[in-house]
Amino acid sequence: MCAALLAGCGSTQAETTAETTTAETIAAETTAETTAAETTEEETSAKAEQDTSVQINVAAMSGPTGMGMAYLNSQSDAGETAYKYDITYASSPDEVTGSLISGDIQIAALPVNLASVLYNKTEGQILTAAINTLGVLYIVENGESINSLADLAGKKIVASGQGSTPEYVLSYLLEKNGLTDQVEVEYVSEHDEAVTALANGNADIIMIPEPKVTAALSQVEGARIAVDLTAEWDKVSDAQLVQGVIVVQKAFAEEHPEIVDQFLEEYNESVEYTNANMEDAANLIEQYGIIPKAAVALKALPNCNIVCITGDDMEKAMTDMLQVLYDANPSSVGGTLPGEDIFY
Repeated sequence: MCAALLAGCGSTQAETTAETTTAETIAAETTAETTAAETTEEETSAKAEQDTSVQINVAAMSGPTGMGMAYLNSQSDAGETAYKYDITYASSPDEVTGSLISGDIQIAALPVNLASVLYNKTEGQILTAAINTLGVLYIVENGESINSLADLAGKKIVASGQGSTPEYVLSYLLEKNGLTDQVEVEYVSEHDEAVTALANGNADIIMIPEPKVTAALSQVEGARIAVDLTAEWDKVSDAQLVQGVIVVQKAFAEEHPEIVDQFLEEYNESVEYTNANMEDAANLIEQYGIIPKAAVALKALPNCNIVCITGDDMEKAMTDMLQVLYDANPSSVGGTLPGEDIFY
């Protein structure tokens, strides 16, 4: 009986010890989980803190390149990006190139041919990091007589974009369709000038890019899209119609590759957000003065071909595009084709 009691007592002590050990194990695991959670929170907090130690000036145009950057602008202003980006919007590439060459601007969105011109001019100090805009050019008519490029024979076009991709795209298409000497082209300095000419009757046919196309259609009664120049390009060229790219100063990229990589990642997120949330994006586009009215931006966005193409796909598409431009007019790309070292 006594032996049985002792055996029972021993069993109880063993069970109590086991329970205590289990409790201690659970407590230790809970402590470890709590510590891990605290560590994760600290890491998240640290990651969310925006780095403002490096001045990063970014420039884009008041068009598709700027429209794709509006969400990134808002995220940067809210402190949600890894680095602080000071983004400005220009109406003409001429407003950007000087500051880019001097180093006051580190990253910019520019026409594809200008990226090559600047690369040549600076002996390789301006690199291309991404394609951000595909074809956005259209022939707009106030009337019903133009339904194809052939219908432009004997007509006059008022166009914007002289010395940039739009001029060379139009010249290439006219040449490929045997219309070079049959179409008069008058260039104006700003897209809005072409729209104004259409509105006041000084022009019946204009060539402009989106989002100015949508603005023209809303301002000029009877105006319509007569020819989609991207569709015409695809008929005569195997190269993808690339119009805009992201460029970066080589010295900045070499000193801060982590910033450039992060920018491209966040710009890609901005592009994806813009294409998936057009109404919200349109409001941001108006907020930052890229397009005066959100309603116009919303109508234009589906035709703006805003993208973020990097890596091998970027290199092939841009190389093919520059070859077409060079074959048509070597000066359009700065006299010579750039080497592979143009790419970031």
